[in-house]
Amino acid sequence: MRLIYGTHNPAKVLYMKERLASSGLEIVGLNEFSFVLPEVVEDGNTPLENAGKKALTYYRALKAPVFSCDSGLYLEGLPEEEQPGIHVRTIGGKYLSDEEMVAHYTGLVAKYGNLRASYRNAICLVMDENHVYEAMEKSMESEPFLITAQTRPIRRKGFPLDSFSVDMKTGKHFYDLDERVLERVAVTDGFLEFFHKCFHTISSDHL
Repeated sequence: MRLIYGTHNPAKVLYMKERLASSGLEIVGLNEFSFVLPEVVEDGNTPLENAGKKALTYYRALKAPVFSCDSGLYLEGLPEEEQPGIHVRTIGGKYLSDEEMVAHYTGLVAKYGNLRASYRNAICLVMDENHVYEAMEKSMESEPFLITAQTRPIRRKGFPLDSFSVDMKTGKHFYDLDERVLERVAVTDGFLEFFHKCFHTISSDHL
């Protein structure tokens, strides 16, 4: 079966293909389509709401099965009101520049110490208007990593957290990791479990 992954990011498509290789699914990204797709305003309150908005929008534009993902950043030990969640860059209603993001998150480290962090991932699969499947399971969370005060002196524009986020397995800053490794951290086996459950349900419905 051919599924469209609702993203323009080729690295995300590649690693989802690799994670789902045993499923027999053919995964293609939005870059496979030459016409202009509608923009999606990701104004949901949770990663699951945003994943659903994207999947439904792309399904209605493409008239083919689509799945989309979204994530939020969660930091252990922080009170709920200080959790970034889906608002990683928008704090208190303000969209932060790279420098402002560095100041905000290093400020949290100064207040609480090194922060154990993870991305909570959500997925929505739209087969048609009447068959929509979604999940935001513990098994879909990214591998934990640390946000520390040890910042790299150089940064990748648009990804300021990479300069002081540390991979717990290698001890390296995300800035120093290959993009392929970063995607491996983010794309978990929970997604494969999700598709197995979905297609088992679909098969049962047609018996």
